[in-house]
Amino acid sequence: MSNPLTIDLDHVLSQTRGLWDELRGQRIFITGGTGFFGCWLLETFVYAVDRLDLGASAVVLTRDGGAFRLKAAHLASHPALQFHVGDVRSFSFPSGTFSHVIHAATPSTSPEPPRVLLDTIIQGTRRALEFAVHCGARKFLLASSGAVYGRQPVDVTHVSENSQGAPEPLDLRATYGEGKRVAELFCAIYAHEFGIEAKIARCFAFVGPYLPLDVHFAVGNFIRDGLAGGPIRVNGDGTPFRSYLYAADLAVWLWTILFSGASARPYNVGSEAETTILELATTVAKMFGPHVQVVVARQPNPQQPPERYVPSTKRAQGELGLRTAIGLEESIRRTVAWHRESSRLQVGT
Repeated sequence: MSNPLTIDLDHVLSQTRGLWDELRGQRIFITGGTGFFGCWLLETFVYAVDRLDLGASAVVLTRDGGAFRLKAAHLASHPALQFHVGDVRSFSFPSGTFSHVIHAATPSTSPEPPRVLLDTIIQGTRRALEFAVHCGARKFLLASSGAVYGRQPVDVTHVSENSQGAPEPLDLRATYGEGKRVAELFCAIYAHEFGIEAKIARCFAFVGPYLPLDVHFAVGNFIRDGLAGGPIRVNGDGTPFRSYLYAADLAVWLWTILFSGASARPYNVGSEAETTILELATTVAKMFGPHVQVVVARQPNPQQPPERYVPSTKRAQGELGLRTAIGLEESIRRTVAWHRESSRLQVGT
């Protein structure tokens, strides 16, 4: 069966082809390998392994290998991938050496209480770094988050890595961002004490195949509503500003930061093309035709400036040559097409 992501995988390989040689004959370890980020890392990894004859392999930490086989059987059965069952906070160390460790376990959709979420982020990062030291890995990638900046000032259109902002420490809603701040600090400590090249990707908002449609991601919820025939429901007033990087571009950025980014130097990962949530909902609705309407729950308050969550990516552009290649409308179109094809295949089975 042909892979419906082939056009995206070709894009990723064309943008990263010159970077993969350092994985030739190597073995890497990935946490969070069965989530949204992880699926894209695995898809692009095995594609590069097959097309470039790298002879590389990956061990993927998972809590439930059976569930992943149902989700992505073609990945679960690929000979370049092995799965290691365990909790990110306490997993047993696989034997042997590894050249790279990617820590992509980012429980931003976790239903757990804040204390469990915080422990998972901090202890999970510490455990992954300890393993990197144990197995002799030279490079380590942390999938961090733009949440480390806290609330973006209303007069800052695109937040940069030099921002001194931070989450409110007594706000339980800031648990995720505070955890990621500590995770980044651990990376700096291990880079200093053990000489690991610790790369940090501060990730913002994304759209693409494998993105869950049933959690708190607005674009995923809008696509879910559209696939169901509408209406597309905006739960707030539609005024917050966001930007969305397509998953194939995300994969390009993550691999490039791992291979070529500076150690203990964070890079924002995302698109600079801002859009309001209402504009996003309208863009998604267009993909389904004029019969799908957009319903907004609340009227905007003219006295309240809109929230923003939009990165500046000048550092990634200038130092690593990264760019946004796939625009928002095309990103949504491809995501909708992938979900329709996945539903068709499920019905066919």
